[in-house]
Amino acid sequence: MAGKMHGLTEEAIRTRAYELWKNAGEPRGKLDRLWYQAEKELLLERAHNGEASSARTARPTKTTLHARH
Repeated sequence: MAGKMHGLTEEAIRTRAYELWKNAGEPRGKLDRLWYQAEKELLLERAHNGEASSARTARPTKTTLHARH
């Protein structure tokens, strides 16, 4: 399972991080921040597109909503 993080491939994160780096004017010393930003953006995109795991996207049922009140 090497190369995958949260269901994302390392290549996908690297590509997004590179795009962010280029768009930011190729700043020095920002690689870690841009890598994590890329990972976050890709995870948000997946969640928005319904590709996140069912545990993360599960909606409360009527039963669980009543238990909260």
